[in-house]
Amino acid sequence: MQHWLMKTEPGTFGIDDLMGRPKQTEPWYGIRNYTARNFMRDGMKNGDQVFLYHSSCPETGIVGIGKVVKEAYPDSSAFDPKSEWFDPKSDPANPRWLMVDVKFVRKFKQVLLLQTLRAHAEALGDFALLRKGNRLSILPVTTEQWNTILALE
Repeated sequence: MQHWLMKTEPGTFGIDDLMGRPKQTEPWYGIRNYTARNFMRDGMKNGDQVFLYHSSCPETGIVGIGKVVKEAYPDSSAFDPKSEWFDPKSDPANPRWLMVDVKFVRKFKQVLLLQTLRAHAEALGDFALLRKGNRLSILPVTTEQWNTILALE
């Protein structure tokens, strides 16, 4: 099993939205970065655990845990001209963009703030979230980093 961090903006779709979905599961669509897409395509497997991270909000940080319940498949929003995620170059026969389904596992009692994670940078080692300039919406998390973060909760 692998671990991941997936960013989302709570004003668009946050952990509370995921909790409210049928079966507390939602396709994670709209990823339009090749590296993040490759993480979904090549790395994410059923049962992988995911930190859910709220960004672009007053309290940025990890808000809970989800898990991958459906491996990568074509992102249908790429084929829909009415979607903000439409990509006219994406071909259903050879899709450029993918999504996975994520299921809610649990919500943290309080947000594990980015500043708290930064304060523990040494213990987290080369944690991708803390690298300067990193704006990817999906990041790998090592088992050691996962356990360190859980201990901070």
